[in-house]
Amino acid sequence: MTTLTHDAATLTRDALTVLQPGFTGTTAPDWLLRRLGEGLASVGLFGRNIATPEQLAALTAQLRAERDDVLVAIDEEGGDVTRLEVRTGSSFPGNLALGAVDDPELTRAVARELGRRLAECGVNLNWAPSADVNSNPDNPVIGVRSFGAEPQLVARHTAAYVEGLQSAGVAACTKHFPGHGDTAVDSHHALPRIDAGLDTLAARELVPFRAAIAAGTKAVMSAHILLPALDPDLPATLSPAALHGLLRRPVADGGLGFDGLIVTDGMEMRAIADAYGIERGSVLAIAAGADAICVGGGLADEDTVLRLRDALVTAVTEGRLAEERLAEAAERVRALGEWTRRSGGPRAAHGVEPAAGVGLAAARRALRVTPAGPSYEPLTGPAYVASLTPVANIAVGEETPWGVAGELARLRPGTGTATYGQRDAEARGVPGLVENMLDAAAGRRIVAVVRDVHRHPWMADALDALLTARPETVVVEMGVPQAPPAGAPHIATHGAARVCGRAAAEVIAGVAADDRPGD
Repeated sequence: MTTLTHDAATLTRDALTVLQPGFTGTTAPDWLLRRLGEGLASVGLFGRNIATPEQLAALTAQLRAERDDVLVAIDEEGGDVTRLEVRTGSSFPGNLALGAVDDPELTRAVARELGRRLAECGVNLNWAPSADVNSNPDNPVIGVRSFGAEPQLVARHTAAYVEGLQSAGVAACTKHFPGHGDTAVDSHHALPRIDAGLDTLAARELVPFRAAIAAGTKAVMSAHILLPALDPDLPATLSPAALHGLLRRPVADGGLGFDGLIVTDGMEMRAIADAYGIERGSVLAIAAGADAICVGGGLADEDTVLRLRDALVTAVTEGRLAEERLAEAAERVRALGEWTRRSGGPRAAHGVEPAAGVGLAAARRALRVTPAGPSYEPLTGPAYVASLTPVANIAVGEETPWGVAGELARLRPGTGTATYGQRDAEARGVPGLVENMLDAAAGRRIVAVVRDVHRHPWMADALDALLTARPETVVVEMGVPQAPPAGAPHIATHGAARVCGRAAAEVIAGVAADDRPGD
């Protein structure tokens, strides 16, 4: 047993300080407020905690009344992954759309406006941006959350995003270190493995993280991925080689030289929970160099907080975790809390000029229409929107609406819609599915909305059959676009946010640019 240099109360307080738990409900439960008084320094918010901006502001004020330097964190990427607008879809188009435009000043402006809205609601830490280079087009969890597949493009937009967000007083948490873009497995479900060598890692995955650190990102989030070239045994979140060795190591010694807060991805994700359990995983993560344990996306109760607190305390008393390492982690959390107390919150929002409509303007600029020019004939009457819908990944969530049907119905009254999934294709067969679409369309022009069609064979088969029957069908790809189908009118939105659907609907309906209102 180690000899403690701090008393038990300090040790317990430090163990609470490194946790970033979630909770259920739109007001803070008594247990959470009580733990804030005992040392808890961070809270994570999710869509379930948010009803309106006014309610969110009241909630964060309630938290801050207990602790004025509390870190109030959220997973608000804009685009497909939104918590502020989980029930309506985002007012911002997301990373892939911004990368498609490739205007870093626009990215900076979008992030600044998003940060202003977060600060106005009292949120001061954003688990964003995603700095992953989406080099694998079959990636099931990153996709449109990435700025693109080219490292330098991702790097310049990651840096611009960090600068824009933090200029509004909201700390950026760049993720998912050391890069989740070359994976074919979602770490929510299992442990992804990347077999790239260290040279490839340095030339591809690490480029955006170096740019984020140079831009001053306050935090970096680790990924639950295994990179054998870096550590053959432990995923990055639990790996001293990845966190202490690579991320913390000075630049002169070949590292990234990051000295800010290292936050883990959600510890209840199966990549960690299934193999290590969240208690052991949390101890290993802190020992490896992480400073804050993110938990609460699924496990959102007091018992989880107490189990993790006690696991960390026990690990110190049994000599499996250095007390100095836990104290160092807790101090980094408190230091960021102090930065946000001075720089963030509603006062910071009041100092940032609102940029109304910047998200919709970005979504419009991100559209790619094929064939371009006057050969496309806009709708003059109602359409039929057939949404070919995959199962949403957990990061996005199934509750967030997407598509073009609502916006198109507003522009062309009488537009109908239906959703078709893989189960429908399996139950009816592709011919039966397409026959249903044709019957439901009743002579109206069909708009087929897809999302990552290249990753879903059933969707690709249904789209091919539909275009054979109705070649004038308008195809709207709201995921990562690949080669558009030959001859068909094709619109790539580079994301499924509400503003992406609105921008596409305007083109489909032939709404002139001068007639398009802001958002």
